[in-house]
Amino acid sequence: MKKVILLSVAILTMSQIYAQDITDALRYSQDNIQGTARFRALSGAFGALGGDMSAVGINPAGSAVFNAGHISMSLSNNYTKNKTGYYDGFSETTGSSFDLNQTGAAFVFYNTNPNSAWKKFTIGAAYDKISNYDDNWFAYGTNPNRSIGSYFTSFANGLRLDEISGLPGESYSQAYSEIGGIYGYANQQAFLGYESYILQPLTNDDANTAYSSNIAPGNYYQEYSYASRGYNGKFTFNVGTQLGEKLYFGINLNSHFVNYERSTFLNENNSNTGSVVSKVRFENNLFTTGSGFSFQLGTIYKVTESLRAGLSYNSPTWFTINEESSQSISTLRDDSGVNVSQVVNPYITNIYPSYRLQSPGKFTGSLAYVFGTYGLISFDYSLKDYGNTQFKPTSDGYFNAENNRMSNLLTSASTYKIGGEVKFNNLSVRGGYRFEESPYKNASVVGDINGYSVGLGYNFGSSTKLDLTYDQAQQNNETQLYNVGLVDRANIDSRNSNITLTLSFNL
Repeated sequence: MKKVILLSVAILTMSQIYAQDITDALRYSQDNIQGTARFRALSGAFGALGGDMSAVGINPAGSAVFNAGHISMSLSNNYTKNKTGYYDGFSETTGSSFDLNQTGAAFVFYNTNPNSAWKKFTIGAAYDKISNYDDNWFAYGTNPNRSIGSYFTSFANGLRLDEISGLPGESYSQAYSEIGGIYGYANQQAFLGYESYILQPLTNDDANTAYSSNIAPGNYYQEYSYASRGYNGKFTFNVGTQLGEKLYFGINLNSHFVNYERSTFLNENNSNTGSVVSKVRFENNLFTTGSGFSFQLGTIYKVTESLRAGLSYNSPTWFTINEESSQSISTLRDDSGVNVSQVVNPYITNIYPSYRLQSPGKFTGSLAYVFGTYGLISFDYSLKDYGNTQFKPTSDGYFNAENNRMSNLLTSASTYKIGGEVKFNNLSVRGGYRFEESPYKNASVVGDINGYSVGLGYNFGSSTKLDLTYDQAQQNNETQLYNVGLVDRANIDSRNSNITLTLSFNL
């Protein structure tokens, strides 16, 4: 059926959305070590300790440990170094940013009834950055297997020619917008490939559904750059209480907000015999915003005056995600012995229907031993089943298939954190280590995280404390350049370092 007949219902039938996948789901489901300098110095092993605003984000009962009102603010510098290997090419990129990553306050109210078992109540509010999406890496090398042409043929084959091409007199903007509104994302990709002369239809009639690439087999020199920025933040409202001398309870109500931007650029050159197209530059931009809700329940119990145990549950986070994208492509082709440049830039921003994402819940068990006024040692163990991650509505055929794929590829991941602190009068020396298992059953796709931390704290004796921490985490992963066609992977060794300074006051 001719596209012109369908134009009047383009808006009403816009059901095909951007192809969300496991990468998107994991991006918003994983937590990084963020928070106050003291919290980070112990690598986040704070579930049984409390008495820190970021510790409240692990176990909400931690607010009831405060003996007085408390306020803290944290400033951090994030530094990333990525070493990338892609076939015969190796590169290194770095980036740095400053951020106010934490602030919060808790207020303590003592029960004036001496006969009541409830000793005190606390209320608090805090902001914590859960994840920092500022990142960049660059891959280059000679690919002997696949061209970017395979990306476009993967989308095009099976689609009618009149469903991936513009009408006579249409601009690129009009055609790209209408094709996306009527047929969806896959047809837009095929449109870019066809209009840039990468795709060659078997026949030039409207009913044609078979395509080949005008980029001939051989070797392809490819450069791929990735740049992202943004954050996953959480605003928490907390209520805590102390029952007797040994038991603490707490609950958190969390409001989440996501802001993520990503740009990728591919440059490909070839001099293969028979190639009509010798150069390709392909740009993709994604802008994501989202909001969500979660809750947490937690308890801390003083087994003895020195030994403490904690247990907390973090519910799934129920996100609503909004996405926009834009694309452009340019090619250089041989037209009867003359090099001709073709630029296809629709200057269109695709705005997709909102979708929902449910991240997995998490259980955390904690133990801590406090050596009086001399120091402490603390251990946390967390378990999160990433196979429970779901796109919604599950009645959507694509989402259901992707959910089944995540259930098969992802697994339960354990996180181990240990931290310690030694006090010398007003000076505290701290250190910690964490190990977080890969969410994938095949850990070569996304590797385990190993991290360590060291820090200092000084108590000025007038209800004011200053803490400074350095922490670093390392992870290896294999990242596909594209989800279809050009699915070759870049190997990335990522190291993320942070310096965090926290100023806190007791009220």
